[in-house]
Amino acid sequence: MTPEQRAEALEKAAVARKARTELLSAVKAGDLTVAGVLAKAETDDIVKKTKVSALVKALPGVGKVRATQILEELSIADTRRIGGLGTNQRQALLDITA
Repeated sequence: MTPEQRAEALEKAAVARKARTELLSAVKAGDLTVAGVLAKAETDDIVKKTKVSALVKALPGVGKVRATQILEELSIADTRRIGGLGTNQRQALLDITA
């Protein structure tokens, strides 16, 4: 990897981290719902690549323990990303967070 490619990759990663942080902050503040995030995932690769566990932890009133319980109830792996959710998993996530 050339220094230019490395710099470009680092910049791209920084932009993705910033966008992911803004997304999760909006969820935590209540400005964005899980339904909104799932809709946004249809067109936004950064949202697609966000882990479901991070999304659930960002929900108001949900911490690490409750997030783990929710994911276990829904049979969603900790490592699953939003873009990798199946139709039934998406619906179950919407039902439990509504």
